[in-house]
Amino acid sequence: MNTIIFATNNKNKVEEVRAILDKEFKILSLNESGIDIDIPEPFDSLEENAREKANVIYNLKKQNCFSEDTGLEVETLNGEPGVKSARYAGDERLFEKNIDKLLSKLAGKENRKAQFRTVICLISNGEEKFFEGICKGTIIAERRGNSGFGYDAIFVPDGSSKSFAEMAMEEKNIFSHRNKAMKKLIYYLKNNPIS
Repeated sequence: MNTIIFATNNKNKVEEVRAILDKEFKILSLNESGIDIDIPEPFDSLEENAREKANVIYNLKKQNCFSEDTGLEVETLNGEPGVKSARYAGDERLFEKNIDKLLSKLAGKENRKAQFRTVICLISNGEEKFFEGICKGTIIAERRGNSGFGYDAIFVPDGSSKSFAEMAMEEKNIFSHRNKAMKKLIYYLKNNPIS
């Protein structure tokens, strides 16, 4: 079985990715790889942040790895919170505060269209590759559901009446931006075996 490092310590993301990859690859989080660092995300694009995280880990371990950066992009707010999604209401990364800030900014606005966008950067055999996944949907006015994380309780994907936080993992993965990006990654890995 191929082992690949996922450059994150976010347990929710690791769980989601393992559910998608199933048993095809052994996924190690940073912690499981013996890496205890917090990699900054200083850039203004998801692509650059994903690249930075993957390169830091590849240079440390010289092992195949991938990272991702995800943003919630709200149409009427010109793409906010975007690359700042995790730190929208401050560096402490408290999603309850992030949600409160977003709902406050959307108060009274009719256009509530949004999309989650994930960018994955893979470094395998020393080469960088990028994969993108997008899930379009709507921001609802109040929280619904207890599953998921981040903005899941206020995001309803197109084609569903449930918020992400009202869905089991299997159902969320039908719509998920991260799942779409991961499927592209899996297709690439199957056709370009890693060593």
